[in-house]
Amino acid sequence: MKPIRVLIVDDSALVRQILTQIINAQPDMKIVGTASDPYLARQRIKQLAPDVLTLDVEMPKMDGITFLENLMRLRPMPVVMVSSLTERGADVTLRALELGAVDFVAKPRVDIAGSLRDYSDEIVGKVRAAARARVGRRDCRRPPAAIAPKYTADAVLVARLAPRRFRTTDRMIAIGASTGGTEAIKVVLASMPPDAPAIVITQHIPAAFSAPFAARMNLASAMSVCQAADGQQILSGHAYIAPGDQHLLVEQDGARNVCRLSDRPPVNRHRPSVDVLFRSVAQNVGPNAVGILLTGMGEDGARGLKEMQEAGAPTLAQDERSSVVWGMPGAAVRLGAADALVALDDIAQRVLQLCASSQPRSARSTADIARSPG
Repeated sequence: MKPIRVLIVDDSALVRQILTQIINAQPDMKIVGTASDPYLARQRIKQLAPDVLTLDVEMPKMDGITFLENLMRLRPMPVVMVSSLTERGADVTLRALELGAVDFVAKPRVDIAGSLRDYSDEIVGKVRAAARARVGRRDCRRPPAAIAPKYTADAVLVARLAPRRFRTTDRMIAIGASTGGTEAIKVVLASMPPDAPAIVITQHIPAAFSAPFAARMNLASAMSVCQAADGQQILSGHAYIAPGDQHLLVEQDGARNVCRLSDRPPVNRHRPSVDVLFRSVAQNVGPNAVGILLTGMGEDGARGLKEMQEAGAPTLAQDERSSVVWGMPGAAVRLGAADALVALDDIAQRVLQLCASSQPRSARSTADIARSPG
């Protein structure tokens, strides 16, 4: 198998050196070149034809966003952004994801060398996922290598044999996503009416990025979108996004459902974890919920989606063609956790149809759901 060919674009000689050491240490990838500014990068891309580009946000001569916008228009290719952990860095990185970057690596302002080396597994994992991602004319169907889980959702919420049943008929939508998810979530939320059922969302994202992400989603949706707060009541017409570095759970408080945040250990090496959210929804909302697993690297969310399915909730997974990375949805399919595969542009309509149906999920077969239009 040919190694993944990577080009590093960063104005910091130290960052270029560290990334080169990390990536060249992997048997399945190699650095084919580096560039200190976008103009050199443009030449290197023409000369070297890399598979993946790592791109700094702040660079001389031309900023990374302008370069990325031109690149995606003229020569689409997988890009992993290298972004600082600042409010401005978060906003610019989210803009890069809107323009087509596959993922990003957070670069702190202090001890860059030590921090990048500490996250070497994350860096190489994101480069591998980017090499397999669907970007522009790229059409690779291979799912990325799954991240080996360290803990399961048992570390946060103990499984129960039977979910609780409630008299409430309020619907709830639970969404999980990772790589490519910021834009996929935007597509779903933008298609929701202002009175849509409540939505709870876990997107793998750093703490500095989740609040700006929620603010962007609020501008894009007719629903009221916010970063979830501990004890916050879950209401229709509202969407709640898990804060970075905290698990989001749904909990029953009397006759209402509330958001609960947890600092318990990472699950599947993620905090927030989709498995944790989905398990809590399975236990506390049961058949009144709908589960959706969107694009993402790894397997987080597949087991939780299965638990939602077993609790009587309809479950959907984003199809391979519309996914940036078909790791998480693909894992759900292999587990038999998804009642149907749905293209991203059709997910909102399908979910609203399921929520509007008065027929209980237990009376509907998986085959019936899979055959429904969309």
